[in-house]
Amino acid sequence: MMSMSTHRCPSCGKNSMQTDINSGEMFCRTCGYVAVEKLEEAGPEWRSFSNDESDRSRVGAGTSLTMHDMGLSTVIGSADKDATGKPLSASMKSSIERLRTWDSRTQAHSSADRNLRQALNELNKMKDKMALAESVVEKAAYIYRKAMEKKLVRGRSIHGLIAACLYAACRNTETPRTLDDVAESINIRRKDVARCYRLIYKELDLKMPVADPTKGISRIASMANLSEKTKRKAIEILNKAKKIGMVAGKDPMGLAAAALYLACISNGEIRSQKDISVAAGVTEVTIRNRCVGLKSLL
Repeated sequence: MMSMSTHRCPSCGKNSMQTDINSGEMFCRTCGYVAVEKLEEAGPEWRSFSNDESDRSRVGAGTSLTMHDMGLSTVIGSADKDATGKPLSASMKSSIERLRTWDSRTQAHSSADRNLRQALNELNKMKDKMALAESVVEKAAYIYRKAMEKKLVRGRSIHGLIAACLYAACRNTETPRTLDDVAESINIRRKDVARCYRLIYKELDLKMPVADPTKGISRIASMANLSEKTKRKAIEILNKAKKIGMVAGKDPMGLAAAALYLACISNGEIRSQKDISVAAGVTEVTIRNRCVGLKSLL
C-alpha cells in the first residue's frame, strides 16, 4: 500500500516522495532514493486491546499522581473470553477469577501501598464533593506522596492528612476553599485538619501565597443572592485595600464579607450583616471589625 507525500527529495529535488506503508520506507519515485527505512505507524490499531472495542488508539491513558500506581500497572480484564473471543471453560473461568484477585492484591502488597491507595480514593471522593479542578487534586496527591517520603503518615489519621494536603493544594493554587469546607467534605473535625496542615507546612517547608480576599467575593455574593453591581463594588474596595496593605494578616473571608456589606450600603441594596455572615461563614462581629478599616476607602 502506497501513500503520496509533499516532501522534496534530497537527491533530485523533486516533490515525488512516496511512502510504502507495508515496508515502512519513504523513497523517491523519480530517482529511487530511500530517505527513511523505517517509519512509525501513526494510524489506528487494526484491533483494540482494551475492553472498549471502539477505541483503537495506539496509546493508553496518561500517567497521573492521583492513582496509587500512577496508571502504569496492567489489569486482567473482566471479560471471560480468550484471545480469539471464545468464552472460557468453567474450570478456566474459576482459575482466571482467582488470578484477578491475586493480581489486585499484589499491586498493593506493602502497607505503604495500601495506605496510598486508600488515601487517593478519599481524595477522589473529596474532589467530586468540593468541585475541584484536576490540577488541584494532582497537587494534593503530590504533597501526600512527599509526606509519605518524610514518614509523616505513620501513626496519623489518613483522613486528616489527605484533607490537610488538599487544603494546602487549594492554598497553593489560590482556589477559594476554607478549612471548614475541607473538614466538612471529609467529615472530620476542623481542629484535626488544622493540626495536620501545620505539620506538613512545617516539615515539607511549603511556600504559600497570601490568600486573596477577592477570590471569595463571587462565592459569598451568589450564596447571599447579591447583584453583579454590588459584587464589582466590593472588588473595587478590596483592590484599594490591597494597594495600601490593609489585607495582610486578616481573614480573607471576613474581609470579603465586610467589603460586600459596605458595597450593599453604597448601592442601596438591603442586606443585613447576619445574611452576609451566614453566606461567608464568619461572625457578625468579624464583619463589623473589618468594616471599621474599610469604611475610609469608600
